Amino acid sequence: MGRRELVELILLAALWGASFLFMRVAAPEFGPLVLVLVRVGLATLCLLPLVCWRGEVRALLTHWRPLAVVGLLNSALPFSLFAWAALSLSAGFTAVLNATTPLWGAVVAWLWLATQLPRGKVLGLALGFLGVVVLVWGKISFKPGGDGWAVLAAMLAPVAYGIAANYTKQKLAMASPLVVATGSQLAATLMLLPLAVPLWPAHPISLNAWLAAIALAVVCTAWAYLLFFRLIAQVGPGKAIAVTFLIPLFAIVWGGVFLGETLTPAMVAGGGIILLGIALALGLWSPRWLASAKTD
Repeated sequence: MGRRELVELILLAALWGASFLFMRVAAPEFGPLVLVLVRVGLATLCLLPLVCWRGEVRALLTHWRPLAVVGLLNSALPFSLFAWAALSLSAGFTAVLNATTPLWGAVVAWLWLATQLPRGKVLGLALGFLGVVVLVWGKISFKPGGDGWAVLAAMLAPVAYGIAANYTKQKLAMASPLVVATGSQLAATLMLLPLAVPLWPAHPISLNAWLAAIALAVVCTAWAYLLFFRLIAQVGPGKAIAVTFLIPLFAIVWGGVFLGETLTPAMVAGGGIILLGIALALGLWSPRWLASAKTD
């Protein structure tokens, strides 16, 4: 990975880390579903001109069915779950749970596509899910005023991402990344319109909330998608997925600087175990004893 690609990787992590900050700011005023509608709707308006300019509108129509599925599983559903969780959970906490996406992707690939799980990946999955337990321990309370449902929503969102990643690989391998990004955002917009419009807030929405929503849509969705797909084309998906390690760091920093959120011991311990598990599951790190065991 060259210097330029490394800079783009760090920039992407900063953008996606900031998305959790923007959700914390905007969700209370917009409401989760309305905020997500604004997010995917504005992102669609940013991406559609690029599709038209590249002459790929026909591809949107050709692949509309799988694009609709990806729009649901990769945008409408997880964005809504995270936006709802942002009403009560810190940006750093939700970002750490978001980092489990590669783990769920591996589990889905094993269950659905019968992908082989070598010893290192199994160990990585076990460590990753142990990290989730450490992270959420003490936060799962379904009593009035508890955060249990919000934690559950933030845990389910990465599952949707994992299913979407494998579905995209199976059904949209022939479509360009721009078509997948644009079509999924357009599909998510159409799905959310009848649900979110009736919920539009009657009270005026503050300028800060609008700025956060616009940044979430234009910077953290439309631009970030293009940056991510550019990295995949240049360095491959295996290296591009390394952004997963950096997103929680930026989310914690942004939350601490702008919202005064604190870093808890559970976030440090759980997040560290999760990231270690991801490294093992993706084959980005393999201890010597594990490598020697493979040759036995």
